[in-house]
Amino acid sequence: MSKLTQQQCIILTGFTGILHGEFEWFYADLERRLGRDVQTSELGYPEFMAECKALYEQDFNDLMPD
Repeated sequence: MSKLTQQQCIILTGFTGILHGEFEWFYADLERRLGRDVQTSELGYPEFMAECKALYEQDFNDLMPD
């Protein structure tokens, strides 16, 4: 079995809300996708996390094998 890549860890974190890999990887990618700075306290709001999940949904689906 091969290990997850950094990008795969970021996608899994964004979609599931469960940290995979380093927090800094996810945080930087999330800010890039949103186009703004993110306060860590925002991660505690269910509405914000639902928005994050939507940002990563297509990438998560693309991880599935054919």
